[in-house]
Amino acid sequence: MRVISEERLGAVLADLPGRPRVVAGGNFATPRRLLSVLDGALPEYRLFMLNAQGDLPDRDGVVLETPFVGAGMRGRSNLRYFPSRLSLVPNLLRDSLPPDVVLVQTSVPADGTVSLGIEVNILPAAIEAVRARGGLVVAQLNPRMPYTYGDAVLTTDEIDYAVESDEPLAVPAARPPGEVATEIGRRVARLVPERATLQLGIGGIPDAVLASLLDRRGLGVWSEMFSDGVLSLEKAGALDTATPITASFAFGSRELYDWADRNERVRMLRTEKTNDPSLIARRPRLVSVNSALQVDLYAQANASRVRGIIYSGFGGQTDFVVGALHSPGGHAIIALPSWHPRADVSTVIPRLAGPVTSFQHSYIVSEQGTAAIWGRDAASQAQQIVDEVAHPSARDGLREEGRRLGFPLR
Repeated sequence: MRVISEERLGAVLADLPGRPRVVAGGNFATPRRLLSVLDGALPEYRLFMLNAQGDLPDRDGVVLETPFVGAGMRGRSNLRYFPSRLSLVPNLLRDSLPPDVVLVQTSVPADGTVSLGIEVNILPAAIEAVRARGGLVVAQLNPRMPYTYGDAVLTTDEIDYAVESDEPLAVPAARPPGEVATEIGRRVARLVPERATLQLGIGGIPDAVLASLLDRRGLGVWSEMFSDGVLSLEKAGALDTATPITASFAFGSRELYDWADRNERVRMLRTEKTNDPSLIARRPRLVSVNSALQVDLYAQANASRVRGIIYSGFGGQTDFVVGALHSPGGHAIIALPSWHPRADVSTVIPRLAGPVTSFQHSYIVSEQGTAAIWGRDAASQAQQIVDEVAHPSARDGLREEGRRLGFPLR
């Protein structure tokens, strides 16, 4: 690893031929100084990121690529969306979308190693793919990046160039769960047994679920990500101290990042491990909690598109739904509000018009109630979704439409 100036790095990147594909860390570990140098050095390039946040280069010559759309890419005309389960994204990078450059933000070196810190995810696979074809790995060394263990640790020999940058890590805006999310969290928490292993996604509902589990004991975490709610469980004594907290990235406050730093109980693994359904299934009582934009009377969930336009993507939802269903005593739960306040529409509809993100869940939960899905016949599933999940103002219309679809709804 050679530590160089930003000016020298710009000269190195300017020598890249054609329109290179650049993989950069996403979520809240984006190496923004490196992206700025890259954008100034190259007239054209393809930028591949997962769940990109904040401002990204927005000009002619830049093509954005992702299998999971974050706020930084959402609605952009230069976006190329690649549908993929998150567990399979490393295969995309190895076979179909090989990178020419990988940009990462890491801790400062210690004993010949650095750590990817709060963002492991697909980055180890990207580094392996780019090194296999003789490309570049560039690190933004930041003393504020936590040093985490597991697959986060890289030797300095795996990095070609590095730029030093001491700057605060970005954090998500604090959004306390509202009344609806809080009620959903309480209902989901009733489905979580003692000594369960938890997987929860991003957002107000997962945070509300975690807040409702503070009185449990012996809980574990095997998840794509973890947030401040997991730290709250730790403080409350709800977590099994003998079990590592296993995840692929962290998404939270400065306090959370400080807690993860050099914490032997936090094990950050690459995506193809955390999201492998066969590994998920080995965890007993794995409870997977994910949200959706819509569900239908066939118990199918749409978590990726709004009015046909890509909003996010499959993410890890499909991986964890399958894994949880195969876990001994596990549950796959979809949790969502019954009504979308901004669009002023029901989130329960007769039949999805677009792609299905996941199906065959254990339960679907809203603030109205809980529909038990697994083990029920199709007619019973539809009846419970109408009676327990849908908003009261939508139920009559759903019953009528459901009968047209062949469900004998009462």
